[in-house]
Amino acid sequence: MRRIGILVSICLAAFTARAAHTQARLILAANTARPGDTVLVGVDLKMEPGWHTYWKNPGAAGMATKIEWQLPPGVTAGEIQWPLPEKLPPAEVTTYGYDDEVVLLVPLKLAADLKPGPLDLKAKVSWLECKEACVPGSGSVEATLNIGDQTKPSAAAALIESWKSKVPKPVTNLFVYARWEKPASVNPRPLLIQFRLPKPDGADFFPGTNDDFEIQPETKFIFDEFSNSTILEKFVKKYSGDWPKEINGVIVEETGNLRTGFEVKLPVSEQAPIVGETILSESSAGVPPAGTGGTPVLPLQPLWQMLLYAFIGGLILNIMPCVLPVIALKILGFVGESRSDPRHVRKLGLVYALGVLVSFAALAAIVIGVKAAGHRAGWGMQFSSPIFVVCLTTLVTLVALNLFGIFEVTLGGRALDAASRLASKHGAAGAFFNGLLTTALATSCTAPVLGTVLGFAFREGASVILLIFLVVGIGLAAPYVVLSWNPTWLKFLPKPGAWMENFKIAMGFPMLATTVWLFLLAAGNFDKSRTLWFGLFLVALGLAAWIWGEFVQRGTKHRGLARVVSILLAGGIGTYAFCQTPDQIDWHSWSPAAVAKAQAAGRPVLVDFTADWCVNCQVNKKIAIEIPSVRARLKSMNAVALLGDYTRFPDNITAELNRFNRAGVPLVLVYPKDATAPPIVLPEILTPGIVLDALDRAAR
Repeated sequence: MRRIGILVSICLAAFTARAAHTQARLILAANTARPGDTVLVGVDLKMEPGWHTYWKNPGAAGMATKIEWQLPPGVTAGEIQWPLPEKLPPAEVTTYGYDDEVVLLVPLKLAADLKPGPLDLKAKVSWLECKEACVPGSGSVEATLNIGDQTKPSAAAALIESWKSKVPKPVTNLFVYARWEKPASVNPRPLLIQFRLPKPDGADFFPGTNDDFEIQPETKFIFDEFSNSTILEKFVKKYSGDWPKEINGVIVEETGNLRTGFEVKLPVSEQAPIVGETILSESSAGVPPAGTGGTPVLPLQPLWQMLLYAFIGGLILNIMPCVLPVIALKILGFVGESRSDPRHVRKLGLVYALGVLVSFAALAAIVIGVKAAGHRAGWGMQFSSPIFVVCLTTLVTLVALNLFGIFEVTLGGRALDAASRLASKHGAAGAFFNGLLTTALATSCTAPVLGTVLGFAFREGASVILLIFLVVGIGLAAPYVVLSWNPTWLKFLPKPGAWMENFKIAMGFPMLATTVWLFLLAAGNFDKSRTLWFGLFLVALGLAAWIWGEFVQRGTKHRGLARVVSILLAGGIGTYAFCQTPDQIDWHSWSPAAVAKAQAAGRPVLVDFTADWCVNCQVNKKIAIEIPSVRARLKSMNAVALLGDYTRFPDNITAELNRFNRAGVPLVLVYPKDATAPPIVLPEILTPGIVLDALDRAAR
């Protein structure tokens, strides 16, 4: 019976190999095949819950599974067909791989002169399996294939077929286009990948491997309603050589619970698609046909239709959350002017519209200039500039403080103070400045239909860009102009009185909410330390404004001292907040896979497990880690610095702390470049000498 059992197991399927947490076996789509056939076989990897293995491009860490065949004469193995992987966390060290199970498919070509009988198919499989730690695994698998006069499917044929459906498909009749978004001097350099499919719920691009450059895992997904196409923004980091002229990888489309992959190889262009011509015919390779001398193009929409949409979009901007604080000030202005001469009211309406149109013309000029320089323009692109967001946050804070009555400014005030005064001032100056401020805040919102209009404008020439921007401005200013030219409507507003002062103070709160939103927007461009100092700067600005109002404007003594104190307070903290030198150590997020990858490359590793609330951690960082001598030593020994953030008690770091018998942070480890050597565990309280000594030992 034992011999029969062995014989049955060989005929049906194979032997299995098992590592600590992964089981491997070789399965066949057919038990019997004819000479000359191609038989699809699969290496079936089953992982324990929580464990994963890696795709052909493992990403920031990990190792691709390898198959080394030992095949009899007359049998040739093709390339591995990799099923579509998952993007594995954490986001800071993104990898691509498989949870639970994966079947790696390989076609085996049988020679036409093979004789009937059994063939032993063998392979050695090696992989890296990871959970909280990474363990290399390997094993030998084998199966028996019979050569006969007909093909007979095996019991595993359905399983192989199901995994075959998960392999990314070669592109057929799909419009795909790739181009650089910024010039070659930028590194990492943004890359745009555009393709046309029915609107997906999500999309991504999983790159192939390359030693000269890396397509980073972060992806910005945009669906362009105007061109009915999906645009993915990726960043390419170049390590050596020229920028790639061609990229390869997998476009991932997500619709509901269904994920579909498309294998692509794309030339990378320096130019944007052209608008207004007939679209080029699509090739089976998914790229524009060679030799056409053109670039992919998008259909032209009637200009009058886009102008109508621009006007409607401008109207809708008036009720978007980002503009409401300024609109509230305009309500106050209506009330204040409701009993004025109608000609004066009409004049203010036109001046407000002029402020809006001047600012929209300036935005159009910026877009035209950006396009002329070869860059990609976008609505609200100024909000990507940290300097612009910081300046606008400071301005809106001053406006809020002015509305609260913290300070009032005389005609001799400085620029920002004058801006605050103008924002709440009645008259032509106030109306014009409110037009400017309305536009500045409006560009952070996109009203319905406005996205389509702006997508059209950004692909057109300078005259069309200017025209569309001005029409959007007319739509934004129209309600105020209409009200100012119909004085009878103003009669329905309440009479001016003492209540207006309370209303003005109440309007300071929406402006303060805008400050909070802008602060969060600015914080996305800073690290934690710089964000804290920016917040302290705004607090100091408020204190300086109070000192100015209380002692310089309303006080009678020590006015000169108050001036000096307020200027030094805001200017000193502002200078420190925005001019301090950032940390120089190139920290990466800690993970077991990141440690394993660095050690596999023969590089020492410094790991700092820390937390924002840990005082000892911050002291260690200031006096013993983030110092010039340690930075220089890390750079000279080509070490990798990994940061484990324990601020929110992640389970994987808790497990790592327990592994080293620590109940909490700080924990600083130094892994030698010899991967077989244990890590050096540093004490809780560090000195520069302790850290430098550990790094020296790790480099030996």
